[in-house]
Amino acid sequence: MAGETKFEVEVLTPEGEVFSGEVSQVSTRTAVGEIGILANHAPLLASLRPSELRLYEGAGEPRRYAQAHGWLQVFGNHARLLLEEAIVPGDLDASVLKEQLADAERRLAESEQDSGKRRRALKDRTRTEAFLAIAEG
Repeated sequence: MAGETKFEVEVLTPEGEVFSGEVSQVSTRTAVGEIGILANHAPLLASLRPSELRLYEGAGEPRRYAQAHGWLQVFGNHARLLLEEAIVPGDLDASVLKEQLADAERRLAESEQDSGKRRRALKDRTRTEAFLAIAEG
């Protein structure tokens, strides 16, 4: 329908549905940079990176989440985000995140080049750095 300004969005994690409803915009980060999705967006499949996910339901402040790695699919005026984690910023604990970052750094230093352990440590570090930036505002 021409002129639509809202579209359906689902945010899913392995633990279940985090959000389902109509929004006017989704703002997030893909592997190649920031992206804003509006109604009637072209079909898209994108890898997502840890960042702040913002869902604009209308006037006022958006719903915000700390988004871990995942995937974004846009098709037929519907967006689906499949995320490893989606946490409300107020639920983030900066001291715990700092400990997780130190652990990831330690594992990174101890891992061998091109190993699975190194890739996991890099992924954990990326997630924790993004979540810490969100937690510290």
